[in-house]
Amino acid sequence: MRRKNDFCITTRLITALVASMVTFTVVAQAPSPRPRLVVGIMIDGLREDYLDLLKGYFGEDGFKRIMRDGVMFEDVNYGTAVDVAAATAMIYTGSSPAINGIPAAMVYDTEKRISYPIVLDPTKIGNYTDETYSPKAIKVSTLSDEVRIDGGGLGNVYSIAPSAPQSLILAGHAGNSAFWINDVTGKWATTTYYKDVPPTMQSRNYSRPLATRLDTLTWRPLMAPEKYPDLPAYKKYYPFRHLFQRNDIDRFRNYKTSAPVNTELTDIAADYLKGLRLGNGDAMDMLSIGYTLAPFAAAKDADSRIETMDSYIRLDSELARLFREIDTNVGLANAFIMIAGTPPVQNNKRDDEKWGIPDGEFSPRQAISLLNVYLMAKYGNGEWVSGYYNGQMFLNHQLIKEHDLDLKTVRAEAADFLVRMSAVSRVWTIDDILAGRAGVNADAIKRNTHVDYAGDILIEVNPGWEIVEIDPVNKKERRSTMRTGTMTAPVFLLSPDLKPQHISTETDARSIAPTVARLLRIRSPNAAEFPPLRLEKK
Repeated sequence: MRRKNDFCITTRLITALVASMVTFTVVAQAPSPRPRLVVGIMIDGLREDYLDLLKGYFGEDGFKRIMRDGVMFEDVNYGTAVDVAAATAMIYTGSSPAINGIPAAMVYDTEKRISYPIVLDPTKIGNYTDETYSPKAIKVSTLSDEVRIDGGGLGNVYSIAPSAPQSLILAGHAGNSAFWINDVTGKWATTTYYKDVPPTMQSRNYSRPLATRLDTLTWRPLMAPEKYPDLPAYKKYYPFRHLFQRNDIDRFRNYKTSAPVNTELTDIAADYLKGLRLGNGDAMDMLSIGYTLAPFAAAKDADSRIETMDSYIRLDSELARLFREIDTNVGLANAFIMIAGTPPVQNNKRDDEKWGIPDGEFSPRQAISLLNVYLMAKYGNGEWVSGYYNGQMFLNHQLIKEHDLDLKTVRAEAADFLVRMSAVSRVWTIDDILAGRAGVNADAIKRNTHVDYAGDILIEVNPGWEIVEIDPVNKKERRSTMRTGTMTAPVFLLSPDLKPQHISTETDARSIAPTVARLLRIRSPNAAEFPPLRLEKK
């Protein structure tokens, strides 16, 4: 009898021990809570080499925090040189322009023969603007969309950025609102596509409009010029001083590429966090911000290094302030932060002639005229060329069709003519691009080209040569210097679940969105081209 009792006691003890081990295992393997707030930060023109150069000038809680505590992808490759809109779309969709529909912020209308914003949507009405925009040009879902869908609409998604295309891409199709700065009035503008107008934006436009505040704003160096590293001597004697005065019709456009605009963005982000109580609801919220470190549009010469370095040091303070606001209102332990740089745009001002750098001028208007004369001699009278925009030549498809000509043949003949011009280094037809025959970077060119917006012929002007154009709206001459050499940009992920790590191997920009989606435990955007990257967790 005693043996039977001992056996029963032993059995109960073993059962209890096994049950406790199972319970412990279940508890130990339980996933950590998902973040309550996702913060997506795109920084136009962010460069890893500048972060390294200015490390000693940063505080502990801005750039140093993300480099110290986050996952750093040092070398994120976008394939070819893309603007901020295309780069933002690539990061947020996990797909290339050929798929996501956003090859650039501006595209060309062959009928009207003018460029227009890719987000143009005449069916919508502007709010605080006469601009009629929407995100319909984005052909796929974005990270913002997937965050909103995951919460069944209970979570909120907001975006703020200097430019309309970037802000709309950041908010996606399902966002609550997207705001940007109007180039003419300086008001924070949006579109009736989105239903929310946060009170902070109404207050700013009526009580604290940029139009009145910019009159007294002056952007000067934070430090004495000699304290900035690697500056030539002449830059140390002539510190910059930039004004945004009422009589300057470009003052809002210039302001949008200046360091002070980042302060405005952080102010609004702080208001959103407090006033909208982001990260304090029953579902995950998302706030996306478009900061800038792009070359200042009103810089006096080709060397704007001091403005750029000053912008980095000021943005470091703004990031630290933003992180404090997140910690105060949500808690950094409850937030997931992505910071992605977009490839920096080269300064397009021409070097002084005294340096003797080989140069020249390429006139698209003259190239169009010469090509048209050539095609008329070959096929008869008519306007065979519809226009030129952003390195692309557009042919008159209707005229080619009326003459019963083969479009591919006409393209090839036009390309053969253009490549013989002294200003032109290389030429490819859209047929070459789609077939993967566009030189050593053919695959990247192909995936970053969207056939609906592409010209018939892609022209590469000689490096160092100036492209001289006449603006079709204001008839002013525009000059930009051709510079090659695509640069990559860093991306950071900051989460309490991730071990700090630096990844120095090249990372495709299209892998970021699925990686973020996996870490948030939501669906990847529906066109993501890469699987998520595996990162070490704590």
